[in-house]
Amino acid sequence: MKLSQDLYRRIVCHINRKAWWHVLPIDPTAYKKRGMFLASSFAEAEFWGRPLDDPQRANVVAPLVGDEASVERKLFGARVSVENITVKRRFRLDARMKRKALARGYDSILLLAPGAFVRFKRTGKIPRSLELNVLRAN
Repeated sequence: MKLSQDLYRRIVCHINRKAWWHVLPIDPTAYKKRGMFLASSFAEAEFWGRPLDDPQRANVVAPLVGDEASVERKLFGARVSVENITVKRRFRLDARMKRKALARGYDSILLLAPGAFVRFKRTGKIPRSLELNVLRAN
């Protein structure tokens, strides 16, 4: 099921007004390869390392919104990741997703948990836990 225009506009506004947390990548070329990953809370960002002290702002216009499976189906026509994917393979997949999404006109990818994505489409309630990949990061 596709998002309605109203839900899409609401989620874009939410993304752009929200404070996002970011952990600097070890690889200095990571942004160019995979984009800039932002977490919806300081605690969620801590999974990847020490978040920056100040939250970041995003400015997106055309995000691809969904859970991991729906995003992969939209970009590749099928689910391509596996549950026990290695970090190296995950990074390669993230780079591939970035290239495909940009080619299709998206400027970011917003990931929601599967249940939260279903609830969002059904009720319009935006979940608290979100992951944003800004594809054209500075």
